[in-house]
Amino acid sequence: MQWIPVIGLEVHARLRTRTKLFCSCEISFGDAPNTHCCPICLGYPGALPVMNGHAVDLAIAAALATDCTIRRSSRFSRKNYFYPDLPKGYQITQYDEPLASNGHLEIATPAGPRTIRILRIHIEEDAGKLLHDLPGREMPSQSSLVDLNRAGTPLIEIVSEPDLRSPEEAAEYAGALRRILMHTNVCDGNMEEGSFRIDANVSVHREGEPLGTRSEIKNLNSFRFLARAIEFEIERQARLLDSGAPIVQETRLYDPAARETRAMRSKEEAHDYRYFPEPDLHPLIVDDAWIERIRASLPELPAARAKRYASLGVPLREAEMLTVEPALADYFEAVVDAGAAPSRASNWVRNEVLRAVNEKGIDPSAWHLTPRKLAALIRLVEEGRISAGAGRTVFEAMADSEKDEPEAIVARLGLEQISDPTAVREAAEQVLAESPEELASYRGGKTQLLGFFVGRVLKATGGKADPAVVRKVLDEILPHR
Repeated sequence: MQWIPVIGLEVHARLRTRTKLFCSCEISFGDAPNTHCCPICLGYPGALPVMNGHAVDLAIAAALATDCTIRRSSRFSRKNYFYPDLPKGYQITQYDEPLASNGHLEIATPAGPRTIRILRIHIEEDAGKLLHDLPGREMPSQSSLVDLNRAGTPLIEIVSEPDLRSPEEAAEYAGALRRILMHTNVCDGNMEEGSFRIDANVSVHREGEPLGTRSEIKNLNSFRFLARAIEFEIERQARLLDSGAPIVQETRLYDPAARETRAMRSKEEAHDYRYFPEPDLHPLIVDDAWIERIRASLPELPAARAKRYASLGVPLREAEMLTVEPALADYFEAVVDAGAAPSRASNWVRNEVLRAVNEKGIDPSAWHLTPRKLAALIRLVEEGRISAGAGRTVFEAMADSEKDEPEAIVARLGLEQISDPTAVREAAEQVLAESPEELASYRGGKTQLLGFFVGRVLKATGGKADPAVVRKVLDEILPHR
């Protein structure tokens, strides 16, 4: 019998607020260490927390977008542990009375859609950050520095049920959740900056047997690392069990260079943290009016958006790719609104636009290559005035310059496609005259040489001839040669 993986994810998403969860310190990534701190987030005696209402708005939005049941009264607790990046000696979080629970999220799998249950969503504050290697600064061996700018920033933790059965499903679920949080403006989804972090709980068991002992893999910050870490952990646990060794419940870290997980510490239980109700905060009361106000503000969710694109003729998987980033989806819709066919616009946005966005670090919403210009370029290709290859050349020119319109670039670079059959025929006749051996082979039955002749005509015209016209002209000429 094969080992069956059982996987659950805990996602920590940083809420898009201007200030921290319980104080007015500004949230700003990359600033000088320890410049956004105050007595509250540093845990000074007598400093009292004050709840950030906007953080609650965003947490409610995430709960509604994942079909969770929202608790009308939830409570904060103190999670007690000692670590250098936790100045208070405890983290304010929600424990036994979370904001929301019993949600779900549908993901695509090769076997069809699957529903992944969400156990709970709760609000909590982040810890600070330990710096083990600071560029440009010599640090003593085995030392670390503490930056508390991040301490107190608002998070939601979204805990799934152990419903995932493969690394691919885990990555699909995490990606779908990230899209929802970004489209609802709950979280910016920036995994490099730690705005969206994933912990994976992994165990294996055999069909009909109890669930196995799980290991937790902490702080995975890319979907690729998530899938690789889970894949390694499944194989590691299966090898141990096959050899008769037990699985130890522990927390592990993933090493991307070695592509393996490594033990970090033994896994704590709830009683290790000595949870007790936070005495400085009242229960969080959320009434129906508050919930309905947030529900009315929710935008179209990415799954619904992808289905709408599919109704326009875009394959569903491509439509889902367009919704990976809200700005990319907005750009695609604007290109369609400017007159481009949805399927053609999808191809250009998914390939050329997405590549430029990734390579150049462009924000599509503020790009000088506007949707109107891209729609105009797509029409030039569709009308046969330029080839697809020339279209990509024009795209690159537009991406690098704010000034020129597509038609002006086509004229300047001499890229207009030759569609006149008479001009194409002249080039074809010349190619056939210069290729007597290939022509003889073609007459002898090697009809696959048609592609050779098409390529030679295109080369003879500097790539400007319309391939469809070239093929048609050759079909007319060759039978008589």
